[in-house]
Amino acid sequence: MATHLRFFSPCRVPAASFTRLFLPSSASKVSAAGLPPLPLRRSLRSKPMSTAATNSEMVDSDPAKNEKPVGGGGGGGGGDEEVIVQYVVLRRDLIDAWPMGSVVTQGCHAAVAAIWSHRDDAHTVRYCAPENIDSMHKVTLEVKGETQMLNLAEKLKGGGIAHKLWIEQPENIPTCIATKPYPKSEVASFFKKLKLCK
Repeated sequence: MATHLRFFSPCRVPAASFTRLFLPSSASKVSAAGLPPLPLRRSLRSKPMSTAATNSEMVDSDPAKNEKPVGGGGGGGGGDEEVIVQYVVLRRDLIDAWPMGSVVTQGCHAAVAAIWSHRDDAHTVRYCAPENIDSMHKVTLEVKGETQMLNLAEKLKGGGIAHKLWIEQPENIPTCIATKPYPKSEVASFFKKLKLCK
């Protein structure tokens, strides 16, 4: 009898098909870049979303509540306030060796961890305020590999820039850095030599 992975209640995918579709052919080996493959957990569980959560645009009946903030999008709504930004830095070697979804997940982990760890910080509160939630600013950059990632983490630490270096477990692989939200002028200089992630 074939083993099946359940994603949604009406859909079943044979495990063999799943691994053929979503894992590189060399999934059990070390990649050409010398990196171990990112393991996939066998128990993928999802919960049905509520009707409200599936609606991408929640519109209030009061037109004044539906207006977008003017000016600082992600920065507070005042026209003269500086934009608040969160920097996310990924590793190019992992982008080339791992499935794209796995790398994106690493960035998500780091970004959420950085925000949650600094949830009481004034910039984070403003960045995540209800009136700014739909106009957040993130800059996603890349470094070549682990050495550059660790060097950047040290540079940020030395400069007093709060950040999260995400280390994937149990492999103990540093995969991503995300800063807490900052006014762009306070942190841009730390990232000026990095390339945009493409």
